[in-house]
Amino acid sequence: MENVREIVVAGDTCWRTGHADRLSVIIDADDYFRHAKAALLQARRRVMLIGWEVDSRIRLDPTSHDPEVPDVLGELLPWLTRTRPDLEIYVLRWSVGVLTGLGRGLLPPTLQDLLTGRRLHYRVDAAHPFSSAHHQKILVIDDRFAFCGGIDMTVDRWDTSDHRSSHPERVNPDGKPYGPWHDATLALDGDAARIVADVARDRWETATGTPVAPIEIDTEPVWPPDLAVDVRDCVVGVSRTLPEDGARSEVLEIRRLYLAAIAAARDLLYIESQYLASRDIAEALAARLAEPDGPEIVVVLPRHADGQVERRSMDGARHRLLRLLWHADSHERFHAYYPVTAESENIYVHAKVLIVDDRLLRIGSSNLNNRSLGFDSECDVALDVAGNTGRAEEIAATIRRIRTRLITEHLGTTADDLDSAVTTAGSLAGAIEALSGDGRGLRVFDREVVADEDSVLAEDELIDPEGVSTNGLNRVHRMLLRRAGAVGATIRRPWRRR
Repeated sequence: MENVREIVVAGDTCWRTGHADRLSVIIDADDYFRHAKAALLQARRRVMLIGWEVDSRIRLDPTSHDPEVPDVLGELLPWLTRTRPDLEIYVLRWSVGVLTGLGRGLLPPTLQDLLTGRRLHYRVDAAHPFSSAHHQKILVIDDRFAFCGGIDMTVDRWDTSDHRSSHPERVNPDGKPYGPWHDATLALDGDAARIVADVARDRWETATGTPVAPIEIDTEPVWPPDLAVDVRDCVVGVSRTLPEDGARSEVLEIRRLYLAAIAAARDLLYIESQYLASRDIAEALAARLAEPDGPEIVVVLPRHADGQVERRSMDGARHRLLRLLWHADSHERFHAYYPVTAESENIYVHAKVLIVDDRLLRIGSSNLNNRSLGFDSECDVALDVAGNTGRAEEIAATIRRIRTRLITEHLGTTADDLDSAVTTAGSLAGAIEALSGDGRGLRVFDREVVADEDSVLAEDELIDPEGVSTNGLNRVHRMLLRRAGAVGATIRRPWRRR
């Protein structure tokens, strides 16, 4: 294990690497929101909340009854600035998310800004190519502690890890219930957290034109008191996707990280993703499946994408790529599943996790779709055994435990039962299918399940574009031009980096 080649390489598959004094993987938003609140209460100098969407109406800990501390996000943030005289808070949301927020009764960010004081700053991120999305999900405290992953601080995300078919607290601020939701993020501190802080500050400056200076580290360490540490004293990499936009070149670190990770797998690739829609990724997986001694590949996806247009496009793309993978799987090593509750209700998978053998753990905001690999802004964190000399066995055991935590949650079983089933079956997929009965578990995606899901919108470049073309013209504009019969015309992009 000590001699394996590094997957996480600064300047290639990641932006930079840095040391984390502590790292913790957080599964599901019940834990994330609660730990995020605890971290916010430790902030003294600065909070940066960067999200695809941020909804100030959500509660962070529905079980909290502390009358001294507000629990609703939109009340907690101004309360923090009132009780901490040196604290500034920066909240950045994607521009289209702001429009959906208005439909739910949220105030426009500019009005929120005026009502909450000079040290609480709400802004909109429209600094991206036409139809691109700001998709990073980051919370940074005092430049020395960060959450980075797949969980947005917005409605319809909170759920406990038991994912009951119904839960009295799983309602949006209007009181409307929503279904079970599986997600993941991670927390880290030290130099690694400062790299994530650099990503957040860069995003803020790109969106607003206003730079935010780094903080000289002179505050007390930040760590939620009830958050268990998974790894201490480790090196991680921070990887990004950024589209070409004006003077800025595209950044494709996450794409290279996925491809390098898939190529490096020896025994097992475990993936959780909201989508399976990237043909480049599917072809890389198919190449490994064609090898006589390639890895077992286990993928956990939601049964359906969220929303009618996404179902037609993303489920349609998944239909085609699953067929590609099944065709390549001559050695029967590919297995795709979707999770269900004890009552067989679908659990939505929003987590973005990649685990290679017992040697690489990657959690972030990027999905296995074209947007995440070249067109939207993303931020991922990866822990690579090979980048942690002398710690191989310890970190490998931690990665193995985290994978077990994820799988046993889906199966509603224990680590011992899973280990025993793997030993008996000789494979992870065999264990999953042995432990998945009629209730809580993972159901198999097969040809019959997806038989009617092909769609004319599958792999549609208008919905899931790969990026910006080499001549600087947005691929979506190019598609629109072709469809309008106006190839060769020029459309000026409305949002350029300022």
